[in-house]
Amino acid sequence: MASITEHSTSTGAKRYRVEIRLKGYPAQCQTFERKTDARRWASQTEAAIREGRHFKTAEAKKHTLADLIDRYTRDVLPRPPRKSKRPRGERSKQIIKAQLEWWKAELGAYTLADVTPAKIVEARDKLARSTKRDGTTFSPSTVVRYMAPLSHAFGIAVREWGWLDDSPMRKVDRPSEPDGRVRFLSGEERTALLNACTESKNPWLYIVVLLALSTGMRKGELTNLRWPDLDLPNRRITLRETKNGEIRVVPLAGPALEALKAHAKVRRLDTDLVFPAPAKPPKAVKPMDFRAAWEAALKRAEITDFHFHDLRHTTASYLAMNGASLAEIAEVLGHKTLAMVKRYAHLSEAHTAGVVERMNRAIFGEG
Repeated sequence: MASITEHSTSTGAKRYRVEIRLKGYPAQCQTFERKTDARRWASQTEAAIREGRHFKTAEAKKHTLADLIDRYTRDVLPRPPRKSKRPRGERSKQIIKAQLEWWKAELGAYTLADVTPAKIVEARDKLARSTKRDGTTFSPSTVVRYMAPLSHAFGIAVREWGWLDDSPMRKVDRPSEPDGRVRFLSGEERTALLNACTESKNPWLYIVVLLALSTGMRKGELTNLRWPDLDLPNRRITLRETKNGEIRVVPLAGPALEALKAHAKVRRLDTDLVFPAPAKPPKAVKPMDFRAAWEAALKRAEITDFHFHDLRHTTASYLAMNGASLAEIAEVLGHKTLAMVKRYAHLSEAHTAGVVERMNRAIFGEG
């Protein structure tokens, strides 16, 4: 029950101290200048305690968004993602940490009770107007990726820590993302690009591009590839650090397999990186940076509007045009759902039509 006691300050002003004691809950105290305010607070707080709302509100006023982000980064980020037994890769953790640090710089000083949807929207729109190093603004897709870890952090604070009654992110819309880009190499462009890569001053650019086309591996997966991950006799690569945190086995075949076998004969023995950058001791060996060599090869091949990641789109497009189903494309590329590969559906229409035609012939006969 609530009790209100009156006392005077050193200047003679009256103050009213409220103390609420309910069995099973810690005592709550507050002091007011007016007795009506004291009674109102006592009534509202006692009701909130009985309904299980008060202490979450108190926690929200006690912790800042910076506190939330620091605890999330320390305790949650090292955990494996949901539906995965493997922890996130170091690169993935660093990206998420950098995204959360941006929110911390913008809103970290506010208590969680004061981090309203309106404040998050204001920060979201500021991010969308921000300029990157190359002079371009952040795309809607990038803004969505920045919002995802913040949303997860708020969710953890609600479900596991009891710091909030509800997440303010539930009332914040994510920007609409454009349809996925589908830019792939024509046969002539593919030949021109591979020829340009063979002329590169970088001796490994050709193998990297060939691997990207043959397997659909991401740039980071290729540059961080290590010899223990390669099983050339069984024609496969095991990727242990992937974007979605799950192990993926990539089949090897054709010229890419032969190129890797030849590369294995002249591998460097001071590192297990497949494509290491030149380095002299005592400097640490790092993965090769192919940016300059890649851009020069594109220029020699006279190919425009094409990024390294489009090699992955090229692989998916070739798979679709050669009869692979969307489920098979998703498995090769390492996507958990079909949503990301639906952009290639139109390329496999002929294959789909053939499947339906064969089914009708089997059921209804040639007529």
